[in-house]
Amino acid sequence: MCRNAAHSHEHAHDVPEDTAAFADLSVPEKELSPGDLSRRRFLLNSGLLGAAALGVTALGGLAAARPAAATTGGSRGYQWLAGDHHVHTQYSYDGMYTIEQQAAGAIKHGRIDWLVITDHGHAAHEKFAVESTYADIVASRARHPELLLWQGLEWNVPGGEHATVFFDGARDEIQLLRAFERLFDSRINGTGASTPANEAKALEALGWLETALQTGSADSALFLINHVMRRGRFSPRDLRAFRDAAPDIAVGMEGAPGAQNEPRARGDFNNTADANSWPGWRPEHYPTYGGFDSMTGILGGMWDAMLAEGKGWWITANSDGHFYNNDTTVEPQRPGDWYDQHGKYPDPIDGGVPQRHADFWPGQFSRTVVGAASRSHGAVMEALKSGRVWVSMGGLIDGLHVDAHAPGNAPVTLGGRLSVRRGDDVTVNISVDLAGRPNANEDVPSLARLDLIRGAVTGSAADPDTFTAPDVRIVESFTPRGRGRVAEFHYRFRDVREPFYFRLRGTDGKRSAAGGLEPAADTGPNENPWNDLWFYANPVFVDVL
Repeated sequence: MCRNAAHSHEHAHDVPEDTAAFADLSVPEKELSPGDLSRRRFLLNSGLLGAAALGVTALGGLAAARPAAATTGGSRGYQWLAGDHHVHTQYSYDGMYTIEQQAAGAIKHGRIDWLVITDHGHAAHEKFAVESTYADIVASRARHPELLLWQGLEWNVPGGEHATVFFDGARDEIQLLRAFERLFDSRINGTGASTPANEAKALEALGWLETALQTGSADSALFLINHVMRRGRFSPRDLRAFRDAAPDIAVGMEGAPGAQNEPRARGDFNNTADANSWPGWRPEHYPTYGGFDSMTGILGGMWDAMLAEGKGWWITANSDGHFYNNDTTVEPQRPGDWYDQHGKYPDPIDGGVPQRHADFWPGQFSRTVVGAASRSHGAVMEALKSGRVWVSMGGLIDGLHVDAHAPGNAPVTLGGRLSVRRGDDVTVNISVDLAGRPNANEDVPSLARLDLIRGAVTGSAADPDTFTAPDVRIVESFTPRGRGRVAEFHYRFRDVREPFYFRLRGTDGKRSAAGGLEPAADTGPNENPWNDLWFYANPVFVDVL
């Protein structure tokens, strides 16, 4: 952001020359634009006392452009873009790769369109790494204009575990990220324990993000919970509180964790509670199910309990990329306190020998596919916020189009709401692009079954710690027929009288629980995740007038 050319005040001796006007307290408020005035007051009210404390400069972040207007006409009106919002680099205390290696590798191995770098919150990260990360992000954006690339943060949530946070259209993206990390990261301010005070701090942080949007400091911000049941730190009450406190920011969770190749257990879920786990979780909630978090994988479980309230709560799937399977890259030798001293690790080197690692490259195994109105940062974030998202493992399917319509209504797709008259029929049309090329395991997966799942919308839960939704069932299972590359399925909900939602999942059918329909719990050693592939789609809501 540039200074007003007419401003000719002498600068305080400790204010850098390129400091943005709103952060330079020597600039009187009367000389600020309305937008800059609101930004200054927001930052001051957040406890960021002036330019010296904040380090705000005229660097600027992404161009402050609003996403394109929502497209009408169903799923075919959107660009379906694959990506990953949970990736680590040498700027994480447990990472290795450079940002350029992550960007180039994601394009090569995962063929993805968008990527969010989310290095861990940490005192050394906040002190040393924010600006260096930004410089590397800018360089990789220039090298790979085909990739939409963000700098985000894996936030250590007060009273909880981890979540992705990132901005779009932030005029000073890195300063907002640094301020957020400094104020609210539990590793920095010691608020990690599961206490009421720390849980309140997490809600305060979401309020801070809301204020950033209201003051125009950012056009958009997103919060998505990562590997939700890995430790069971988040209670049902927490998820509802996040969603209701900031419904345009706290929009969902990873339906499937990264680390899908971890030998000990899929997703590196330890399958047991610890001292900070919510005591209401049961043993069956801790493993993954077909690689998906139990909140998603258990039919009628926590995800359905959220959706039964008639409010959006969307799922994604990501790599959580730290170290990539079969890669020969290794960490160089360095002193044990290197990260604490530098906020990054030295560039990795080629060790010559492929390694088994827990993670796959972004998009190589798990893909989050969003329906974006345009190929832009803002449109991808708007798609995530709106729930136009499906997720897939191992290249099980290449594409998915879902549309629902009723008499007199335009079709809606994933994440949408269809309003119908009582007694109307709702028609669902599903088109699946079946896998047509080998995946990274050199297999061409085959979709064995697609399930259409219906859940009743019953309103807000009387008990905020409810984690079941009894009125959820599979209404139809479809099997692809023939040898074509596209499978078409249709279903009609007849004589609709009460509000409901529907969602989809599919499987390669190689592994299931007793009875053959539900995914099996991943309770043993993780031998080959390629032999248990699923996809899930976010719901469509049907409201009755």
